[in-house]
Amino acid sequence: QVQLVESGGGLVQPGGSLRLSCAASGSIFRLNAMGWYRQVPGKQRELVAGITSDGHTNYADSAKGRFTISRDNAKNSLFLQMNSLKPEDTAFYYCKADVTSSYLARYEYWGQGTQVTVSS
Repeated sequence: QVQLVESGGGLVQPGGSLRLSCAASGSIFRLNAMGWYRQVPGKQRELVAGITSDGHTNYADSAKGRFTISRDNAKNSLFLQMNSLKPEDTAFYYCKADVTSSYLARYEYWGQGTQVTVSS
């Protein structure tokens, strides 16, 4: 079993910054592609940013130029640096990981999420 735990969410004023973290633990042989998603009530969960195991990144148009995704493979961790935050960034943010387990099975896992609220 694999667990993903997000942290770093909170309340921030417009224009501020937050850094989200996602720590993966459990029966992990390899973390493959990982990503950050977000969801607001009544809407579908959407991709914010993704990163492959070798560091290639992709971003939603809304995140380009403001957010930076990164990972630390040695620590099984994923990060999202969010700058110039806007009220429309308010959402529940989720970490997702494509994991090859210690038994060499491959599954996708989601974290429980962390709330980000951008408001004055």
